Amino acid sequence: MKTEKTFNYQLLYRRTCLIIYDVASVLMASFFAIAMRYEFELEMIPDYFLNTIIRFLPFNVLITLAIFYFFKMYNSLWAFAGETELQNVIVSCFLSAAINGIGLNITKVEAKAVPDSYYFMYAFSLVTLIFASRFSYRFFRSRKHKLQNKHNTTRVMIIGAGDAGNSIIKEIVTSNFSTMTVACIIDDDKTKWGSFIQGIKVIGGREKILECADVYSIDEIFIAIPSASKSVIKEILEICKETECKLRVLPGIYQLVNGEVNVSKLRDVEVEDLLGRDPIKVDIDSILGYVSGKVVLVTGGGGSIGSELCRQIAGHKPKQLIIVDIYENSAYDIQQELLYKYPELDLVVLIASVRNTNRMNEIFKTYIPDIVYHAAAHKHVPLMETSPNEAIKNNVFGTWKTAQAAATYGTKKFVMISTDKAVNPTNIMGASKRICEMIIQTFNKHYDTEFVAVRFGNVLGSNGSVIPLFKRQIEQGGPVTVTHPDIIRYFMTIPEAVSLVLQAGAYAKGGEIFVLDMGEPVKILDLAKNLIRLSGYKVDEDIKIEFTGLRPGEKLYEELLMDEEGLQDTANKMIHIGKPIELDEMKFFAQLKKLKEESKNESADIRHLIKEIVPTYQLKQ
Repeated sequence: MKTEKTFNYQLLYRRTCLIIYDVASVLMASFFAIAMRYEFELEMIPDYFLNTIIRFLPFNVLITLAIFYFFKMYNSLWAFAGETELQNVIVSCFLSAAINGIGLNITKVEAKAVPDSYYFMYAFSLVTLIFASRFSYRFFRSRKHKLQNKHNTTRVMIIGAGDAGNSIIKEIVTSNFSTMTVACIIDDDKTKWGSFIQGIKVIGGREKILECADVYSIDEIFIAIPSASKSVIKEILEICKETECKLRVLPGIYQLVNGEVNVSKLRDVEVEDLLGRDPIKVDIDSILGYVSGKVVLVTGGGGSIGSELCRQIAGHKPKQLIIVDIYENSAYDIQQELLYKYPELDLVVLIASVRNTNRMNEIFKTYIPDIVYHAAAHKHVPLMETSPNEAIKNNVFGTWKTAQAAATYGTKKFVMISTDKAVNPTNIMGASKRICEMIIQTFNKHYDTEFVAVRFGNVLGSNGSVIPLFKRQIEQGGPVTVTHPDIIRYFMTIPEAVSLVLQAGAYAKGGEIFVLDMGEPVKILDLAKNLIRLSGYKVDEDIKIEFTGLRPGEKLYEELLMDEEGLQDTANKMIHIGKPIELDEMKFFAQLKKLKEESKNESADIRHLIKEIVPTYQLKQ
């Protein structure tokens, strides 16, 4: 079916009006320029000057209209005119003045075409008249919007008087759909104090935040400093959270580079912003050389850590990426994500249990992976306390079977994901991971495969992280449950932890337990309070905090290194190496054999056997 084009009469009307106005502007500028030269005493103007101007005037009009058309003076949306449109106005008017001067000298009647001052007066007059026509609509539109939104209920404070802040203010001020009013601007740069952006005053530095939030009845605070470090953002957030205003922050400097600074790019402040450190950087080149062109297998590839491993590996051009997971839904999700982002990736997704010896052997025999990341494990501490035999079957012997398959079929590197809970463990999950580390270090002595473990603490946003739980509790109106007022944890984001795991794998020579530097520990109670405040609520008024007591097997604090382990540095200051612990292998293997039998038989006394294998396991009698 042929679609008929509708003629835009409104557009034709606007352009016709602009052309008529421009013709009148050229006439007025020509007359005004010569009249100003003689101080508007018209009888003093020589006839030959007027005759020269009038003779060339038709050509001047046509040439000027052509120049304006070339500079898109009839196509621009002047309601949204900006710097580019202003430049076009100035350049086109001065170009018109220059050609007009040349034409006047060609068609002159006497020795001199016009007075010397005429050229400047003409250019100035034409720029003024054209500017008035093009930018007046924007001015009146802006004034109308300010009057309409004068009584908007959402009052906003902008922190940051730079380009990002200006862009956000401009959008709020000019948008017909904004329901916000920018009340004030805060910036630490003293040279900007007292100045105005889009008519909004820069009040002062961060010390004025609390005062201004009260004086101006602020509802929301926008932090628009994309170039600021995490530590600076944290300092500002620490002040802002006392205001009880909703906080939003512009993600990063790349938004400026990409020209993506607008209100839609602002996001709610997350607890990650309060960690107060810059993202951890890794040596990307070493990672690229490490996995590029290799067949890489990830067990537990659908989990929070495993899926992020797959994302980062997929971006480093592996020869083939094999995802193994027992849970089909999560495996399907990461499969679809990677196929969309990396259509050229050779991706294989397999449903399998690491506890199935024949299945794991068949997978390794078929695909012969060069590198294995073993992330499959039961990790939830309280659940494993009530199902200890499942933790042993999956974590210990799933690791054993996967490592054995890797060694049998020539895997070059095997990287096991461990945990800080393996250090002086107080729970079954941590103790099972400590046994896994012992298996890995023992295997490394007997096979060509380089077996290593990477140990780190809690990751923000993972399936077992406390943050998603707090968020759900806040959404439900509370209470937020904290096990103990003094409990502390180390935290890292999932991408940070995984990038360090990848780099640790590149450093691996075999037998190491790599320990990731998790920074300063964070008090869980402070996390809960901050998350409540950042959500716009008052602690213990809107949302209460309840202490539920330590869960079975839970520590007040976590350790990353056992007392008997030494600590060696690597090229990356965030990655350290724990010295391998010597053990009696014959005794260890005998204990493992007995442990396997007991877990199969669903022993009710398996904790005592684990205590024999892991002497640092703090078994509560």
